[in-house]
Amino acid sequence: MAAPVSVWNAANALTALRLALVPVFVVLVVVSGTTRPGWQMLACLIFGFASLTDFVDGWIARRFGLVTSVGKVADPIADKALTGAALLLLSVYDRLPWWVTVVILVREWGITALRFWVIRHGVIAASRGGKLKTALQTLAIAWYLWPMPAALTVVGDWIMGAAVLVTVVTGFDYLARALRLRRPTAAR
Repeated sequence: MAAPVSVWNAANALTALRLALVPVFVVLVVVSGTTRPGWQMLACLIFGFASLTDFVDGWIARRFGLVTSVGKVADPIADKALTGAALLLLSVYDRLPWWVTVVILVREWGITALRFWVIRHGVIAASRGGKLKTALQTLAIAWYLWPMPAALTVVGDWIMGAAVLVTVVTGFDYLARALRLRRPTAAR
């Protein structure tokens, strides 16, 4: 019988660090007002570092057998807090249309709710599309945060457009997978 995994491990520590960086990130964006390049760069670097911990903590947890119930709950909360804060701030500062923020956040929280709805029937693992969605959202947010020359700002719009498209498509995919999991066993 395998020994239980302690919640005090490297993967969960990175998740906690990401969660702790959210208010730091928010303060830096507010101080920057999205118009002060030095503060914008610092906010972007904190966002990038915090986003990187999302990829690293999952890898560590799986690679070293450090997956815990706490991590399974805390990791998506930390992800949603970081991405949600970034999207909301970008919309508040008129860098991103509100409809984009609403579409992404409704999808993110909806999928989280779906995962809890089907949890006793099975786990909906992250798909390749979900990972692509995360990468595109992260890149687009970083692009908007960094003080880009005016000629390059349109690139961020294209990246975010791709992110929204993948976000919506994968949202429907997760919904279909959840509904399949909820079907009675005899119907499968």
